[in-house]
Amino acid sequence: MESSFLTAVFLPLALFTVMLGMGLGLEFNDFMRILVYPKSVIIGLVAQLVMLPILGFVLASLFPLNPELAVGVVIIAACPGGPTSNLVTYLARGDVALSITLTAVSSLITVFTIPLVVNLAMGTFMGSATTLSLPFWATVLQIAVITLIPVAIGMTLHHYLPQFAIQVERGVKWLSLALLGLIIAGLLVQQRESVLGFLAQVGLVALVLNIAAMALGYLIARVANLNRPSTTAITVEVGIQNGTLAIAIASAPTLLNQPNLAIPAAIYSLLMFATGGTFAWLINQNSRRKDSLTS
Repeated sequence: MESSFLTAVFLPLALFTVMLGMGLGLEFNDFMRILVYPKSVIIGLVAQLVMLPILGFVLASLFPLNPELAVGVVIIAACPGGPTSNLVTYLARGDVALSITLTAVSSLITVFTIPLVVNLAMGTFMGSATTLSLPFWATVLQIAVITLIPVAIGMTLHHYLPQFAIQVERGVKWLSLALLGLIIAGLLVQQRESVLGFLAQVGLVALVLNIAAMALGYLIARVANLNRPSTTAITVEVGIQNGTLAIAIASAPTLLNQPNLAIPAAIYSLLMFATGGTFAWLINQNSRRKDSLTS
């Protein structure tokens, strides 16, 4: 897959599909739930929007990464959750409504926080010599266009054509997963000469970020004394990020246009399916064990 086609055409199409699928399952009440259940939502947002980027910076500093890969680690940590986190929360018998609310609200907030966090990462790891930067308002506008517009379209369809939205939502979400897989494959082929070196450098830190983020979400929720479904939702939401958005920020021509920065997000996106699936399986096994003891 040619680099120009991958980043200029295929990547925006994939991100549009991901966000459209998210919007098809959203309604206005999902954004208002923060007023009804403020404690769980605020705790989840603090974990995801404050603690997770800090974790990304810490890991990028501790691991022996080159500057580009270190920035790439922070980019994935700066992104919101995506539709995959809602699916894994459902499979793990978590609070799906809370998961959807966190995804929706964090997607709005990170439109403004991503350029701040990413610019800080580039200044920290790449130094003053780098010419890369994300102009704040231009980046806010671009991220809003490529994320919020398809979400708004999906929500409009959900409101006015609910049966149609329900029918196509699952297909759109599976299509978005397939497109993400093709993007990851295209990036790895594009960087095939150095992909083994990238895997050796960033594979472990991507896995640690994924698992540590889930542990962070779990611990914060438990300290706050949230119930099991809410704890599960926050664990997954903090641990599984929107990899397609991270790849777009790193490699899209109108944003950073640096495919090397997308490698951590690509590897992370592969790992999150394995760790998310394992987490859901463990939760279900534990629930069955408790059910058998009480029956």
